[in-house]
Amino acid sequence: MNLEEIRDYALSLPNTEESLPFGPDNLVFKVNNKMFLLLSLDEIPVRFNVKCEPNRAIDLREEFPDSVLPGYHMNKKHWNTIVVNGQIAFSTLKSMISDSYSLVLKK
Repeated sequence: MNLEEIRDYALSLPNTEESLPFGPDNLVFKVNNKMFLLLSLDEIPVRFNVKCEPNRAIDLREEFPDSVLPGYHMNKKHWNTIVVNGQIAFSTLKSMISDSYSLVLKK
């Protein structure tokens, strides 16, 4: 999954808006004016932050220790940083994004 695929998938979710509130290097995706995805535009490999249920966040970090990290510059209880390094299936990455979207949409 590359940067454009992540962006396209996020924008395919209903009522998603994108912006650059933190400067030109980080693309933010929101639903109902709340962030669900933060995508770094200058990291190699690609990295993004997504919201996650706290217990699931821990499980994912344990399952993918080289690819799922506590959320960089985020509340580490509720956010994960995902490193797109080929160790996580495309479908799982999409699921992480849609789970984050759903969590934010509920609030």
